[in-house]
Amino acid sequence: MAAHLNEYLNDKFGIAGKDIRTYSPLTLAYIGDAIFDVVIRSILVNEGNTAVNKLHKKASDIVKAGTQAAFVKALMDDLTEEEKDIYRRGRNSKPHTKAKNATTMDYLDATGFEAVVGFLYLTDNMDRICELVKLGIERLELDILK
Repeated sequence: MAAHLNEYLNDKFGIAGKDIRTYSPLTLAYIGDAIFDVVIRSILVNEGNTAVNKLHKKASDIVKAGTQAAFVKALMDDLTEEEKDIYRRGRNSKPHTKAKNATTMDYLDATGFEAVVGFLYLTDNMDRICELVKLGIERLELDILK
């Protein structure tokens, strides 16, 4: 596919591009959470046919707030200044919900991480998302890649 997914969807649904730098960090985190989930699920599925309950367990262990917080801590030195700013805005936002199985700090760190992923996705930078996810998987020594 020549166009990035977000650009492709905007074109297919007749949506004019927006200046996403004006989006709230929680809006960025909203889409970032979904994109991170799709990336992790895609990696797992593309590794080979596996029972769905095993796929779900593995994906859930990675996309939860605690692991996302660990991701961003492992990647902090590799983030650009712009990405660090997006992360701080996401972390410092005031979410109206709380994670069921995470500390408040992990939840806020995860929100910051999701905001970075959302920002990168909306600016058509899937290459950077994949680079960060791969680096995070390696640094956290997650058992996801065969």
